Amino acid sequence: MLWIPVTLFAAFAQTFRFMFQKRLRIETLSTGGATFARFLYATPLICSLAITYPLVRGYGWPVVDWKFWIFAVAGGFCQISATMCVVALFQQRNFSVGITFKKIEVLLAVGFGLLILDEGVSLIAFGAISIGVLGVLVLSDTPQMIGSDGPRFFNKATALGLSCGVLFGACAVFYRGATLHIWAADVFARASVTLMVAILMQLIGMALFLTWREPGQIKAVMNAWRVAVWVGILSFFGSLAWFTAFALQNAAYVKALGQVEILASFAISFFIFGEKLRRSEVLGILLLTASVVLLLILL
Repeated sequence: MLWIPVTLFAAFAQTFRFMFQKRLRIETLSTGGATFARFLYATPLICSLAITYPLVRGYGWPVVDWKFWIFAVAGGFCQISATMCVVALFQQRNFSVGITFKKIEVLLAVGFGLLILDEGVSLIAFGAISIGVLGVLVLSDTPQMIGSDGPRFFNKATALGLSCGVLFGACAVFYRGATLHIWAADVFARASVTLMVAILMQLIGMALFLTWREPGQIKAVMNAWRVAVWVGILSFFGSLAWFTAFALQNAAYVKALGQVEILASFAISFFIFGEKLRRSEVLGILLLTASVVLLLILL
């Protein structure tokens, strides 16, 4: 059951990383720049660990097959796109709602896992996960602004939130698939090397994209190092924990348990950003939290 504490650690690290990314997006950087910060400052840490760990333990270098590269590339692309969506989402809704919106990923991870890896979940567990759908539906009901005739349920915030969910759900399954196609001496070696490959591809891809579309943002990320470095550190610990959990357990269960980050995001939203929640938003968060508690009992 090692995957449970590892997943809990990953969820809280990710929540605090998003907090720093929101600060970067509001005060200094573009959506792309805030996304790039995690790759720029986490890559040296991850590469150092992935290379030195097998040497220290006396292991041979892990062996991969061609499917590993397909899963790793697909997972990296989905993760970059999903992170950009969630950072952009912070401009539409407040912090805790933004984090909660993306939690539809757990529902989609069930479907993607069954479709891509032939890994399903039990019927009872699926019922517990489905309770989270109610929370997402409640949260998608954005209040009408005065003088606005725009759609209430189908709006930009909803589109970004659902996009985050789809991409993060697919990302989890792809990374799980990558860890199943790498042969190493232990789980930690598998997870660290898989993470290193993924983040190197993401760093190069984001650097090329920003150079092309947002010149000056890379320098801005470097200038914002006092905050951005924390994004990298938290990304390092969080991503390593996520990848280790994926190597140990079905991605759907990992992502379902990872919803405990909602509690942390609620606290951050209220105590740090001073943001207020409507009653319906609290209800949505409570429904998703109930889903997590049931899954802990069932698993």
